[in-house]
Amino acid sequence: MSLRSRLFRGDSRLQACLLSDPSHVKPGDAGDFVSKIQVALGRLDDARIDALERGAKRYGPTTAAAVLAYKRKRNIVNQSYQTQADNIVGKMTIASLDNEMAQQEQRTRIVVESISCRFDGGGGNASA
Repeated sequence: MSLRSRLFRGDSRLQACLLSDPSHVKPGDAGDFVSKIQVALGRLDDARIDALERGAKRYGPTTAAAVLAYKRKRNIVNQSYQTQADNIVGKMTIASLDNEMAQQEQRTRIVVESISCRFDGGGGNASA
């Protein structure tokens, strides 16, 4: 299984998160992989993540709060050992983020292609 959204695919750290429990993304982590999670949370849930956290690509308190809100909204809980959502991006969370981002990217692509088609004469009625 591999990540398929344009935002996440090709990122070895996020791919590891999808496949390996020790590779969960958690508070205190920093890097491009954290920035990608922040972008996804902003696009999918309009999450408000502190500008300093975003700039540092750091998984700080507002990123953790956004992850927790995302997981609660979707009831992402590993019931084998949890009773409620936490603020860690593990296998289930990265899979959900990736799936939703891929769907959003697909919808955006279709809309852009539809608009382009109208302006280049490829699908509209020129006499209208």
